[in-house]
Amino acid sequence: MADLSGLKGIDGLVGACLVDSDSGLVLGKEGGGEFDLDTAAAGNTEVIRAKRKTMNALGIDGGIEDILITLDDQYHLIRLLKSNDAIFLYVVLDKNKGNLGMARMVLKKVESTLDLSI
Repeated sequence: MADLSGLKGIDGLVGACLVDSDSGLVLGKEGGGEFDLDTAAAGNTEVIRAKRKTMNALGIDGGIEDILITLDDQYHLIRLLKSNDAIFLYVVLDKNKGNLGMARMVLKKVESTLDLSI
């Protein structure tokens, strides 16, 4: 499993995971508690697939850096890895405690430290 402990430093972190978008399987987790990260990972895999399909239909070249979903009381941030866009980091933040800009900075830093070799 990948080390996601660096994500603990994000204020308002509810949970986070590293996900294989080909299968929807979780490769590593941090936090989560009662929040079902496995179900969220599988569902957000579908979000990525839908966005890629739409981009293709519109003839939009390039990749997805991140996707933000804002709920009443949470931010859900999906960040595809630059080194392998089949893998993404998924972070859930408490909207009242979290800072989206700082969360993005921490995600980039943690991404740069990930070792996905087997």
